[in-house]
Amino acid sequence: MTYMISGSMKHEDSLGNKGAIHSGDAQWMTAGSGIIHPEMPGQDPGLLWGLQLWVNLPSRLKMTDPRYRDITSGTVPEIAAGDASVKVIAGELEGAKGPAPDISVDPTYFDVAIFDGGRFELPMARGRTAFAYVLEGNAVVCEGGYPLGPGTLALFSDGEAIQIRAGKPSARFILVSGEPIGEPVAWQGHIVMNTEEELSRAFKEYYNGTFLKHRMKK
Repeated sequence: MTYMISGSMKHEDSLGNKGAIHSGDAQWMTAGSGIIHPEMPGQDPGLLWGLQLWVNLPSRLKMTDPRYRDITSGTVPEIAAGDASVKVIAGELEGAKGPAPDISVDPTYFDVAIFDGGRFELPMARGRTAFAYVLEGNAVVCEGGYPLGPGTLALFSDGEAIQIRAGKPSARFILVSGEPIGEPVAWQGHIVMNTEEELSRAFKEYYNGTFLKHRMKK
C-alpha cells in the first residue's frame, strides 16, 4: 500500500495497469500469485514524500489473483473526531468508510491531524496490532507516555483504546491497525512467503520465467 503525502509516483505492472498517484492519493496492490511492477518518481522539482506499507497475506490467500487499485484523494472521507481531523483511507471511523475494502487482515489506515494540545482517542478491539508513525509535530502516546517527534513510531501493546495527545505545534501521524495472522514469515527482497522452501521455489520461478501466473491479455 503506497500513500503519497506530497509529490507524485508513477506505477506500471505486469497486469497492464498504468497511472500516477499524487498528493493525498493511495494505491493498493495485492501481489498474490505474482505481479511485477516498477514505481518511479513522477516529478523532478518539489518535495517527494510518501509511505509504503507491506500487508502480509495469510497462507490461504498467498496465491490469490493479483490486483491493483487506485484511490484518489477525492474518494477519501475526512471527518472531525474530537480535537482531530482524520482521513479514513482504510477501515471505518464514526460511520465513515475508507475506499479500500476487502483487504486481508481487516486493516485500518488513518491520516490523523490533532490540533495544538488536543487529544485523540480511538477504541480498539483487543488482539489487534496497532502502531502510529509521526509525520509532523510532536505527540505523546497514552497518559504520561514517551514523547514522539517526526519520523518516530509507537507500537501499541494490547488494550481497549489508543490515546494520543499533540504537543505544540499540532501533530500529524499515520495510525494503522490490523488482525495479526500468527503464521511464520519467510521474507527476502520483494517476495514474502511462509516457509524457506516456498521462498526458494518462488525465486526459482522468478528467475526461470514462470513466476507470473496471470499475464496481461493482449
